[in-house]
Amino acid sequence: MKLFRNILFCVICSLGFVTCDDNLNKDNYYTFTGEMMSDYITSRPQYSDFATVVERAGLMKMLSTYGHYTCFLPDNQAFKTYLEGRNMSSVESLTTAECDTIARTHLVSNMYSTVEMIDGTLHTANMNRRYIQITHGVDADSNSVVILNRAAHIYFGLEDDSVENGIVQPINMVLENSNASIIEIIKKNDKVRTFYEALRLTGIDETLQQLKDPDYNSEDYERYYYKSDIHNEVATVPDEKKFGFTLFITPDSILNSLLPSKYGINETGIEGLKILAKRIYDETYPEDKGSYGEDDYTNPVHPLNRFVSYCILNRDVKGWDYITTKEFHEGQVQGALGIRTNKMNPIDWYHTLLKGTMIKFEQLTVKKWQGNGILNQRYANRRYDDAHQIEGAFIEPTVEDEYIQDAPNGRYFYVNDIVAFTPEVRDQVQNMRIRMDFSTVFPELMTHDIRLNGDPMKEDNDAVADDAFKNGRNYYFPMGYLDGVTFGGNCHFLYRRPHLSYYVYCGDEMNLFGDYDFEFRLPPVPYSGEWQIRLGYSITATRGVAQIYFDDIPQGIPLDMRKRLDDETIMGTAFSEKSYTEMTAEERAEDQKALKNKGYYRGPAGGYFGTGLSEFETQSSVARRVLCQVYIDNKEDHYLRIRCASKSKTGNNNEFMIDFLELVPKSVYGVGDDGTIEDDL
Repeated sequence: MKLFRNILFCVICSLGFVTCDDNLNKDNYYTFTGEMMSDYITSRPQYSDFATVVERAGLMKMLSTYGHYTCFLPDNQAFKTYLEGRNMSSVESLTTAECDTIARTHLVSNMYSTVEMIDGTLHTANMNRRYIQITHGVDADSNSVVILNRAAHIYFGLEDDSVENGIVQPINMVLENSNASIIEIIKKNDKVRTFYEALRLTGIDETLQQLKDPDYNSEDYERYYYKSDIHNEVATVPDEKKFGFTLFITPDSILNSLLPSKYGINETGIEGLKILAKRIYDETYPEDKGSYGEDDYTNPVHPLNRFVSYCILNRDVKGWDYITTKEFHEGQVQGALGIRTNKMNPIDWYHTLLKGTMIKFEQLTVKKWQGNGILNQRYANRRYDDAHQIEGAFIEPTVEDEYIQDAPNGRYFYVNDIVAFTPEVRDQVQNMRIRMDFSTVFPELMTHDIRLNGDPMKEDNDAVADDAFKNGRNYYFPMGYLDGVTFGGNCHFLYRRPHLSYYVYCGDEMNLFGDYDFEFRLPPVPYSGEWQIRLGYSITATRGVAQIYFDDIPQGIPLDMRKRLDDETIMGTAFSEKSYTEMTAEERAEDQKALKNKGYYRGPAGGYFGTGLSEFETQSSVARRVLCQVYIDNKEDHYLRIRCASKSKTGNNNEFMIDFLELVPKSVYGVGDDGTIEDDL
């Protein structure tokens, strides 16, 4: 049965003819027929080739049971074209392993109608653990269609066929996922020869061959049942432990144009890039100038090595729309989850392979700061505000049709300028408050699609833990899984999937349970100096108390997460629930000064929770606590330790919540003596 009637009904509702619930369960979109997906595939002769592939892969039984699947279903004509391109006469010529790969590439363990497929990346990976790229276009008859991986399209008029256990989306081509590593994919792209040559010269191409840790086995770990505040939940360990990389590459055509026009370098290609790299990184790191051999490209301090390393993240960012926090479009939520995009641009910071550096990524959403940028697009190392007009590098959403963009261990994006850690980036772009959702501090969460997995609009049954994970999974991490993290005792370190209703930044949070003694490596800061470290969190009666250490040195009195900002020991009755927009400049300055004197700040002014978009800045139960003010040497690793100091160290009364981290330079936190206040966005 088609979804058309249901979708039409919702359209009518949106026009005001009928009242609709914005929070309508997506399951209600589908009109079930009693037919299973296995029945659908096997009973229609035009799909017999795919039926054979699924049978040989041993997956037909799965498709005959209840679940929530989307099948991108290639017809026999699609298989004919696919097989002819491989000089095969029938699907019987395929190996069992090839059948398994093909079948899993076309199956997704979630239900997606075409109206839910927005440009970018499908939020759920296919069963081959790869992500399908979504674009929109027209077919040969000028019908608007959804395009998959910039190649196959869903047949107009056949889309959104529902069955008992999912949705069928018939398509005109067989989808292909290469199992080549990211470096092998880059090698085949003739438009990035210079960057590939730089990867080869520096030896970084060897690093990009890594796929996954063969010694990790998720079956060694049981599920963890816990209670957070009133919520009964269950967490699992990640399914596997992979390596992931994301590269930002300036195509040869752009690079060879920029070298003479913008940088005054007459050489092009790899020789021009060597000159540019030396100019930039000898200036950024003058202490290393002359300490390396001119041709010693594998030396980590060589400018070309530094140039290439800085263009590579130590994580697999699943798609262009994942570069900054994921967008959702449902009801009042239009854009980045938990961020008022009319007030502040969504920003994320990620480590690079160049030690001690990060790239700042920004989605441009605030028209006031548009400059020459394009609204809703993403940029690297951009800073455009009252004091700065640095446009940064524009990140292309997709790569051309003829080239593969993603691999099992990463992907790459084109940029319209170089991405480099220049003195301007260090001293201006990144000389600011660095706010990081904790799910971005640990690269493994993005590589394994843990960050913001699931449906934030759906709540779970608080009476029992959700073992079905129908709305997304919570995860815990065994010792050794996260790089730079150690803990002892009965500590459990968790990621809790996003919920729109929770008082948390970007909808998700991380938590410590048990008698925790937890230590993690801090993200790098752009330069050495005095920095303030802040923790963002929400406050409930079941939170715990913890002692904080910086590099094993205790920092002040323990942090008590049960105390709201209107607690008598903090602001008491002086705390106002006024929005900053309702306060005068004098009131804002006085409010921030009073909180600052106690070591606190309000929640971010551009953050919100709930369908009513309630803003954090008005809530006494959302806070930022100053953990310490310390000197940070950006050439060294530094660690933050969190040790349980609650009277009772078990049960549901000592949970430590870590939502987001702020690294704040003295140039920001040190203002105030003359009456100026820190921007709270």
